[in-house]
Amino acid sequence: MYSEKVMDHFMHPRNVGEIENASGQGTVGNAKCGDIMQMFLKIDDNVITDVKFKTFGCGAAIATSSMATELVIGKTISEALKLTNAAVAEALDGLPPVKMHCSLLAEQALKTALEDYFNKNNIPLPEGFSKPNVDEDEDEE
Repeated sequence: MYSEKVMDHFMHPRNVGEIENASGQGTVGNAKCGDIMQMFLKIDDNVITDVKFKTFGCGAAIATSSMATELVIGKTISEALKLTNAAVAEALDGLPPVKMHCSLLAEQALKTALEDYFNKNNIPLPEGFSKPNVDEDEDEE
């Protein structure tokens, strides 16, 4: 059902924890399945130099959080803004259709943390900035 990469990121998640005095922090949740993700960013000179997460949820939620952090660390803000849930799922060698909402949650957590960074620093949101709607088209457990 799950790929080896999903199982690896679930059993051995990367970048778990919090960043004290984070440059940006985002918390998102999905009311239908109960998953909650927190993402913390440290940004220096427009580059994400550290990222941590805390996730309460299923194995797929933990795996997508872990993979999302791996995909954005060392990236510029503009590069990180291009991360999509499809890219997270692809990096994990796929997710079952009923778990794709977990990758949406990871994308939304990242974008919420970036939005917090923009707000804290009085930076206007980039043109076209949007966060995915996690609750749409979902047939969960």
